[in-house]
Amino acid sequence: MTSQLDMFLENAQSVRRTSAPSLRARQVGSAPDEAEMVRILQATGRYQILKKLEQRPIAAIPRPGYPLRGVVLDTETTGLDARKDEIIEIGLIGFTFNEEGEIGDVTDVYGGLRQPSIPIPAEVTRLTGITDAMVLNQLIDMPAVHGLIAPADLVIAHNAGFDRPFCEAFSSIFSRKAWACSNSEIDWSARGYEGTKLGYLINQSGHFHVGHRAVDDCFALLEVLALSQGNNDRTPFAELYQASQRSRVRIFAENSPFDLKDRLKERGYRWSDGSDGRPKSWWIEIDEEAMEDELRFLRAEIYRWEDADPPVQRLTAFERFRGRR
Repeated sequence: MTSQLDMFLENAQSVRRTSAPSLRARQVGSAPDEAEMVRILQATGRYQILKKLEQRPIAAIPRPGYPLRGVVLDTETTGLDARKDEIIEIGLIGFTFNEEGEIGDVTDVYGGLRQPSIPIPAEVTRLTGITDAMVLNQLIDMPAVHGLIAPADLVIAHNAGFDRPFCEAFSSIFSRKAWACSNSEIDWSARGYEGTKLGYLINQSGHFHVGHRAVDDCFALLEVLALSQGNNDRTPFAELYQASQRSRVRIFAENSPFDLKDRLKERGYRWSDGSDGRPKSWWIEIDEEAMEDELRFLRAEIYRWEDADPPVQRLTAFERFRGRR
């Protein structure tokens, strides 16, 4: 009886020794690769696959054929008012592009922290993750900033109406540049996106990014701008660059009748109380090509006087998104 049991155990161990390696070999050999796993999951219709955004490398020698220079910019600040709040972080990515709006290479990257004159508000720390300890004795490297901004043909921010006033208060070099806003000057809805926040754009383009610094967001925005999606062959950046080349106009409906303010609001007019240097009035910003139609609307439906001549301000990318003066 003992000898039969020993024989059984020896046979069982032999089976385990010979079968385990072959089983592992079959498991390794038959395992699907990454692309196959993605295809299998997507085929079920129950999964949405997000791919991590990879940062572009800095090109030692930029490729020819992309003669223009762009900068993607992001800032973090102590508050919302550029007249009294301060920049505590800036991120900049320089890149090349051409007249068709095709992006070439990343040429330079800079990210820096700065200690403000007051403690960072708790709400700002909660939103940004930036603490007083992180910015202690930190200074932004101005030669590095100037090296990126000086040659730029276009500065891009995802909320240029916010970032430009802060940057101009920080350094006059930003005042002499053409600016573009990737939030407001691209028709994201027509491209199938449900929102314009950077996080929405990244996720709905099939990607995600793990970033906590301004430079990380700049890299993510650059990739979103470079993506063509669906049936639209033109990239978001090509649309943005074309928009930056067009003049726009602001029309101020000064002295418009008070009882017609709702009609102006319905048409997209906004109220200015005069504190930002603009006339105290309802106003709208539109493409220059639409100016005559807008003036006809004001004369016929608001002023009801065919010779009404409301103030008009023409804007190029060099004037757009400036702050209060």
